[in-house]
Amino acid sequence: MNDYIIREFRPEDLDAVININRTCLPENYPAYFFMQHHINYPELFLVAESDGRVVGYVMCRVEYGRLKTGGLKVGRRGHIISIAVIPEMRRRGIGQALMEKAINALKERYKVDECYLEVRVSNVPAIRLYQKLGFLIVDRIKKYYLDGEDAYLMAKRV
Repeated sequence: MNDYIIREFRPEDLDAVININRTCLPENYPAYFFMQHHINYPELFLVAESDGRVVGYVMCRVEYGRLKTGGLKVGRRGHIISIAVIPEMRRRGIGQALMEKAINALKERYKVDECYLEVRVSNVPAIRLYQKLGFLIVDRIKKYYLDGEDAYLMAKRV
C-alpha cells in the first residue's frame, strides 16, 4: 500500500514546492512561475503528499506546435516542465505516479497528441523512468542547462 496520495497543487503548497525545487534541482523557478501554472493548468500541477507533507510535485502545461514525434505534423503537446521528489521518498513509485497522473490529465482533459520533456543526459534514474513510461529520446540539446550540460529531449505519443 502506498504511503502517499497524489492531488492537485493548492496555493498553500507553494513554499513546500519551492523548497523541493531548490533542494532537488539546479533549475529553480520564481514563485510566480509556479502560481502561473496553477492558475492556467490546475489539473496539470500535482503534488505527492505523505503524512500531511508535500514530498514531490510535477508541473506541466499545454502548447501547440510541431510534434517532436511526428515529423512536420502540428498538434497539441503536453510539456512536462518540472518534476521532483525529495530524496528520502524516492524509489517508492512517487515519481512514476506523478507522471502517470499528469500524462492521463494531459490526454483526457487537454487531448494532447504527445507529451515531451527535457532531462539532463546524466540523470540516468529519470531517463530510465521516462523510458519505462514509453518516452523515447528524440533529440539531444547541446548546453541546454545553465551549467552547460546537455539535455535529452524525450517524447511520447499519447
